[in-house]
Amino acid sequence: MGRILAIDYGKKRVGLAVTDPMQLIATKLTTVPSHQLFNFLKEYFAKENVEQVIIGYPLQLNNEASEAVLYINPFLKRFQKLYPEMPIEQVDERFTSRMAFQTMIDAGLKKKDRQNKATIDAVSATIILQSYLEQKKYR
Repeated sequence: MGRILAIDYGKKRVGLAVTDPMQLIATKLTTVPSHQLFNFLKEYFAKENVEQVIIGYPLQLNNEASEAVLYINPFLKRFQKLYPEMPIEQVDERFTSRMAFQTMIDAGLKKKDRQNKATIDAVSATIILQSYLEQKKYR
């Protein structure tokens, strides 16, 4: 089995999370600047067995795509062109940033650490991946 990589794509930063090889646990991986993501992915895919990619896809409360798809869709198109064999699935990411922030409060992180947007992005990716794993159990 290979890992599942989750991407919380943002205009400036991208939060990344990954499963263990058995696809049981989601773990925060890192945050990279958006313009460096494809370099990171190339290196990561070369050294790790990634079976699938999950990307947070922002929807509004009425289930329509949010404005963020204007920069996520070009990323998806480029990703599929570079990695046509890699399965990619879009997952609703509503409220994950808020959930990440609350998770950091619950974990006891200091206010200064909670203000680090890179940490929020990586924790958001972890929440996206963990919720995907939970949904996958019941399919």
